[in-house]
Amino acid sequence: MKTDAFALRHIGPRETDLQHMLQTIGVESIEQLVYETLPDDIRLKAPLNLDPAMTEYEFANHIQELGKKNKVFKSYIGLGYHPTIVPAPIQRNIFENPGWYTAYTPYQAEIAQGRLEAILNFQTTVIELTGMEIANASLLDEGTAAAEAMALLFDVRTRDQKKNNINKFFVSEEILPQTLSVLQTRSTPVGIELVVENHETFDFSNEFFGAILQYPGKYGQVNDYNAFVAKAKENEIKVAFAADILSLAALTSPGEMGAAVVVGTSQRFGVPMGYGGPHAAFFATKDEYKRSMPGRIIGVSIDVNGNRALRMALGTREQHIKREKATSNICTAQVLLAVMAGMYAVYHGPKGLQYIANKVHASAVTTAEALNKLGVFQTNTAYFDTILVKADAQKVKAIAEKNEVNFFYADADTISISLNETTSIADINQIIAIFAEALGKETVTVAELATASQLPASLERTSPFLTHDVFNNHHSESQIMRYIKKLERKDLSLNHSMISLGSCTMKLNAASEMLPLSMPNWNSIHPFAPVEQAEGYITMLKKLEEQLNVITGFAGTTLQPNSGAQGEYAGLMAIRAYHLSRNESHRNVCLIPSSAHGTNPASAAMAGMKIIVTKTTPEGNIDVEDLREKAIEHKDDLSCLMVTYPSTHGVFESSIIEITKLIHDNGGLVYMDGANMNAQVGLTNPATIGADVCHLNLHKTFAIPHGGGGPGVGPICVNEKLVPFLPTNPILKVGGEQAITAISSAPYGSALVCLISYGYITMMGAEGLKSATEHAILNANYMKARFEGHYPILYTGECGRAAHEMILDCRAFKENGIEVGDIAKRLMDYGFHAPTVSFPVAGTLMIEPTESEDLAELDRFCDALISIRKEIEAATADDKNNVLKNAPHTLAMLTTDNWAFPYTREKAAYPLEYIAENKFWPSVRRVDDAYGDRNLICSCAPIEAYMEN
Repeated sequence: MKTDAFALRHIGPRETDLQHMLQTIGVESIEQLVYETLPDDIRLKAPLNLDPAMTEYEFANHIQELGKKNKVFKSYIGLGYHPTIVPAPIQRNIFENPGWYTAYTPYQAEIAQGRLEAILNFQTTVIELTGMEIANASLLDEGTAAAEAMALLFDVRTRDQKKNNINKFFVSEEILPQTLSVLQTRSTPVGIELVVENHETFDFSNEFFGAILQYPGKYGQVNDYNAFVAKAKENEIKVAFAADILSLAALTSPGEMGAAVVVGTSQRFGVPMGYGGPHAAFFATKDEYKRSMPGRIIGVSIDVNGNRALRMALGTREQHIKREKATSNICTAQVLLAVMAGMYAVYHGPKGLQYIANKVHASAVTTAEALNKLGVFQTNTAYFDTILVKADAQKVKAIAEKNEVNFFYADADTISISLNETTSIADINQIIAIFAEALGKETVTVAELATASQLPASLERTSPFLTHDVFNNHHSESQIMRYIKKLERKDLSLNHSMISLGSCTMKLNAASEMLPLSMPNWNSIHPFAPVEQAEGYITMLKKLEEQLNVITGFAGTTLQPNSGAQGEYAGLMAIRAYHLSRNESHRNVCLIPSSAHGTNPASAAMAGMKIIVTKTTPEGNIDVEDLREKAIEHKDDLSCLMVTYPSTHGVFESSIIEITKLIHDNGGLVYMDGANMNAQVGLTNPATIGADVCHLNLHKTFAIPHGGGGPGVGPICVNEKLVPFLPTNPILKVGGEQAITAISSAPYGSALVCLISYGYITMMGAEGLKSATEHAILNANYMKARFEGHYPILYTGECGRAAHEMILDCRAFKENGIEVGDIAKRLMDYGFHAPTVSFPVAGTLMIEPTESEDLAELDRFCDALISIRKEIEAATADDKNNVLKNAPHTLAMLTTDNWAFPYTREKAAYPLEYIAENKFWPSVRRVDDAYGDRNLICSCAPIEAYMEN
């Protein structure tokens, strides 16, 4: 046994288990199983051309050496990214803790109460600092959140504005440059016209439906926007603010000025810069706009006993029901980062946040006053943390970089300096000395921070915030550690048991992949630092792009999209740009199979495409004849086909080559959704099946953790004809020669977590990656074989095989009074998270075991579902008091003196022998979703305040 081979540690089944598993399936070898699963005409003819696999020890040394090529300078660049102090108990107990980072999206609320409470804390922090009424569970970054704000304001136009096609959106020229680029990308396809001007000269014409302001401005100017918002309101123009979250502890909130939406990033609340991400954006608005909100909202509800219980409310579900009428395609959040930011607010409390904000402001004032004495004059009339000075940029830059300091150089004689939480008196003196040297003068030394304020008196914050107990009780390390642990114990994550979610690929997130994220050489780099200071990052990111090119068979990759939904959108925008470059702007028809995920039509609508839905066969495959008919009918206007492969039903459709050729023959391109790439790597690839572009979920196939619902990374890989259109960034030029504008804020999106996928591929190597795919298919078919005779399997390939996932049909159990949701809740009593419920077919369970799960864990899960099947048989339609309907069973139920159920406590809590060794207790009983929808509240107010009269 080669114990230093990473693949041996990543892949679950042992060599000694294979014979039993193959025999159960009914094949003689893995090669036979793969042959019966994949069409032969799409099999790769040669191994992937990747470097030999590194051992974990070799990779640890390699990544440390590569990290040394990054130069960690003092960063005063600003522009939405700031050095911050990650509190050690948050780093150790959340950021580096698999109990937090391996959890899944909290769709099963009863086993996610800890994470839900942590996100509720984040929402409360956002609501109270922004002065708004409702906030979501986070978005991807500030730029995309601003674009979502624009889309919301467009959606909630007045009836007259919609009737008159009012489509102009005002953008303050003080907006962050990367935000402007994302707004340009998102506005054009949907017919919004951006007008970028000075807010002081805006004419408030009735041609505008909305506006967005930066607070403070990109170079630090703090403006009083009260008059602007009042005038806009008179003209039925709704105003969004892009706000700095730390400044809101010192400044009047946008809500108090009349904002309709407030967005921004929470990065400076204890989340490393990480060369651009991942960071949790925030999005807050008025209650009246909640039906148009993007993303997820965590709401307060009750369980069946009337006890307080949290759950996901509204948001994503409503957007995806709208499909092509959706205003957003976002189906994720930056949960892990939102949890960190929310916990930062809990740890510091309102007084701590005010102290930090005041210290940052005092650092800026002190620096400005000292520079003024040197004759370097500050030009902002009011500022919070960023000063704008006049000096010879070239001369200052040379001296600053010699001293390992970065400023932002707006032009040849204008320099922006953003102070931050980490800035000390010594740092301020270093800044002053740099300017003194540039001027050839004696430096001015400061000994203490200034006490004067440069905030307008009219904008100094007077309203209280974070008054809830949770923000005022956890300020010692013992308290915060125990609070975090209390929440962690309420959540089921991969460190407890397998999470077999079909389409979501909850595989091992190996510790050796995760460790580099804590290294300062990797997590402390500003995304707009001079590129020569990020040599390690550029080397790693380019290598990852090359690895993904090899794996997909394509010519180019962009890592910029920071979620799968962003990847979908980026791929479609590249296709759109390709057609435009050929003077075929009329090609706007997107064919989408009816089985597609809700993000597919939503993404196509956002890209300005006309959606035509094609049929699927009773076997769950694409109806080729219907597709042919529609492709020919729309051949003059055909833009693309969106296809998932293997299919959403977990099958390798044998007609895929015919399908892609059909699209190409009629002038369109093929976008492949890479959600199921875990069944392709090393065996086939998107280029081989005839796709032109695919997005990959690095948080699925390539081992980035789900983090409770985010972070994610959704790069797109493209063939040669689409390489010129890969997206760029306004500050750091990336992408193709005819690049589209930015998809997300940072040039390389969530660059920090790309280290994980780079580590995974580098340590697995070609042979390991292929073996992982084979074992994913092996594990799925082993489980399928065990379930046969107990559950109908809804779709299989032509040889009766599943790909890497399968769908169990539970619809017939309604005769016994049992819904698929009852099975999901009962699995909690067995110590498991439910598989994917009712997607892509209502009333079903979609199960994906991944290659990381060993035989013993597969058997435990199979035993649990088979045991539940027997419980279903014992149930009757008129009996609502059975073990399935009452699931999950909490410890409080089991220990009560009054046991009013017709089955034993042992059957409720310990239906199988293995459970007693490692029992996981849901912390609440079944959550009342309907109550939560009727009483939507998404902050920490007590539930009694929202009870129905």
